[in-house]
Amino acid sequence: MSLLGIDIGTTGCKVIAFNKYAEILSYEYFGYPLIHPNEGWMELDAEYIWIKIKESISKINYKIKKDNIKAFSVSCQGEAVIPVDRFGNSLYNAIVTFDSRTYDQYKFWLKNLGKKEIFKITGMPLHPMYSINKIMWIKKNFKDIFKKTYKFLCFEDYIYMKFGLKPTIDYSLAARTMAFDVIKKDWSEKMLNKAKIPREYLSDTKLSGEIVGEINPAIAKEIGFKNNVIGVTGGHDQACGAFGSGIIEEGTAMHAAGTSDVITAVFNQANLNQDMLKNNYPCYPYVVKEKYMTISFNLTGGLLLKWYRDNFCYEEKIISENSNRNTYDLIIDKMHQEPVNIFILPHLVGSGTPYLDPYSKGIILGLDLETNKPKLSRAILESNAYDLKFNLDKLEKSGINIEKIVAIGGGAKSPEWLKIKSDVLGKKIVTLNNKEAASMGAALLAGIATGEYSSYEDAISNTLREEELFIPNRNNHKSYKDRYLIYKDIYKNTYKLLHRINKLK
Repeated sequence: MSLLGIDIGTTGCKVIAFNKYAEILSYEYFGYPLIHPNEGWMELDAEYIWIKIKESISKINYKIKKDNIKAFSVSCQGEAVIPVDRFGNSLYNAIVTFDSRTYDQYKFWLKNLGKKEIFKITGMPLHPMYSINKIMWIKKNFKDIFKKTYKFLCFEDYIYMKFGLKPTIDYSLAARTMAFDVIKKDWSEKMLNKAKIPREYLSDTKLSGEIVGEINPAIAKEIGFKNNVIGVTGGHDQACGAFGSGIIEEGTAMHAAGTSDVITAVFNQANLNQDMLKNNYPCYPYVVKEKYMTISFNLTGGLLLKWYRDNFCYEEKIISENSNRNTYDLIIDKMHQEPVNIFILPHLVGSGTPYLDPYSKGIILGLDLETNKPKLSRAILESNAYDLKFNLDKLEKSGINIEKIVAIGGGAKSPEWLKIKSDVLGKKIVTLNNKEAASMGAALLAGIATGEYSSYEDAISNTLREEELFIPNRNNHKSYKDRYLIYKDIYKNTYKLLHRINKLK
């Protein structure tokens, strides 16, 4: 028997079958474009994603004939909203996280409830991105669609409904709607009443790793399942990724080094203090029972290195094509070998936490006639590490202690970058044998629910092992301390100029 993890991201979906030891039996990936009907609008065709998920499962079932899938679960992006009818047909595209149409709803909450009260109830720092704002926007602007809507779903409960199951959402993803009470672990009557959204428009809520039901036999036959397959609640992709990285106790955090740089930290009790709110760190239920989590993020993250590669590394791209070597590896191989005095503010798509400033811009500081490409290459890696440390420092001042970091994602494939991060942070960093943390985290939850594992600990011990350990070099860490202090001052001394630049026509 095998377990299926479905990981639905913003631009692509992974469908992976694992055996009990989290070895990949079959892997399918498909991408999809963001749809922009108007400036600043960002949508996905949910029906297309469902069709491709079915195709992917059919291919997997064909390939693993001897390892019948026992159960599946879903890891997915947060905040996206899909209005559906009683048959689960989408009435409009999924409106995704950073769609910009909901600023009026943000102002409504600011005026009618305020940041402190919202954070106290939902654990979410007020922001236009959350699902409740998108639902309110549809109600106001797409009245015909609202009247026809049976449920407003996120991608997790949407997939369960498509499989013929009762629409059900886990606590971690429900929290990303900003309509969920993170202490009571149920929809917040106060938030829904203020928004004038009836509760029946939303799915049932459950703890992650609980059985939703058996999928519809007709759909099972269509996509090649040979037995009754059980759907199990999964979670927000950052939560599933952290669980798939073995994060089940306080003191260890996941660092997802991809397009964005994300830190996911876990703690034992809800932390809704003023520092968390001030620094825009959410607090919401984790996929492990009775645990809570938070995330910090740098939106540019790996995008900074990609931007640099695409615009300034033509030579490396040619060498890569001729030698079959990764362009990023070539860039890093040639970078300067010592810390540099060049600083980059990695806000090329605005800032992430703690500022959440969409009007910030990138800065390169410290250029002189001795600046060359090797030094700029190192500055990019170092500056991302400084931003990571800035968030870790803020998290620790908020009462969240982090001793060790588990690195996943594309950035975790570079030992040189992980060494720099370890030296800047002064923290141990480890990599794992598992490279598909979110999908695997969902599959492990399915395995726990169906008895393949006896506990969270059993699931982790059966599937994960540490591969590389990076310990901070004391001398390098000392060298980076003064540089980090300079980095901390860049934004606060330039944000007014950056906002003036943003207003230029």
